[in-house]
Amino acid sequence: MHENPPARRRGRSRREQRRRRRARRRRITWTVTSVVVLIGGAAYAITGTDSGESSAPTRAKAPSSPAVSARAKAGEAPADAEPLPSPTSTLKPFDLEPALAPVTALFGDNRMSVAMLDVESGAMATYGHDAFDTASIVKVDILATLLLQAQDQGRRLTTEERAQSAAMIQKSDNDSTSALWTRIGSARGLDAANERLGLTQTQGGDGTVWGITQTTAEDQIRLLQSVFGDKSPLSEASRAYIQDLMQHVVGSQTWGVSAAADSGTTALKNGWLKRTQTKKWDVNSIGRIQRDGRVYLMAVLLNNCSTQEVGISIVEQATRASAKAFSRKLKEKPTT
Repeated sequence: MHENPPARRRGRSRREQRRRRRARRRRITWTVTSVVVLIGGAAYAITGTDSGESSAPTRAKAPSSPAVSARAKAGEAPADAEPLPSPTSTLKPFDLEPALAPVTALFGDNRMSVAMLDVESGAMATYGHDAFDTASIVKVDILATLLLQAQDQGRRLTTEERAQSAAMIQKSDNDSTSALWTRIGSARGLDAANERLGLTQTQGGDGTVWGITQTTAEDQIRLLQSVFGDKSPLSEASRAYIQDLMQHVVGSQTWGVSAAADSGTTALKNGWLKRTQTKKWDVNSIGRIQRDGRVYLMAVLLNNCSTQEVGISIVEQATRASAKAFSRKLKEKPTT
């Protein structure tokens, strides 16, 4: 079904107004191109990013409590949301640049951004502030949007929506993602939800290409706070549902921020895509990890990699270096 032309023009006008407002807050330089992924050794043009996995999910992550698991499986979404406060700490962010110097020396023409939040103290650590393609990390945002909309409607997710959500997060399935992207209203629906979630540096991808949604590492921390924090527009049941899926992604997709985590403590979502024009890869990882008794929210965004494998290696090196330096800093004294 297509919108009539006047409605489409009005929708575009409202969206352009939002974009102009955001442009005053930040600079984003990006080019919209088509996206391809490699599946079984062949390249396919798609409207998304990562290829889905067919293997069964593994339980290498921390188990949920029975009460949380029951709510998560039910996909409950009562409409009792509360405003999300700004996730940024009043403390000065710890600069990760020195810690990442050995990693960035290997980059060549790559770009990277890292953000970490110590949940207990609220201290932040950052490196870089540019915007990047989300690739499939946007799938967490899409699910959060779907659940917010369900809360507003006073309903639970349907059986079909739960099946698509599980495939989208646990297997990174693109067909399920495209179906849910359409259901939430594409970029307009995502952008509206992100205003409520406190994301100020994220723009939904044009048309059906959800994988080129633009975001920053710090905005991904805001998203993770809405998923793992107590004060969120997402209900307790909605948060538990997303957490449960992120804790049980398929085994082949457990790389990334988990590289710095204690065993069995990670909940994550990764993203990877090969750009058609440059033939270079975007590789991203976001999630919650535990390390040496502390809980962190972490986002690592990387682009212009020669291969996916190289990108994963860089992301994991950056993850370990950042976590080691930030943990050491937190043990010394508060970040001021």
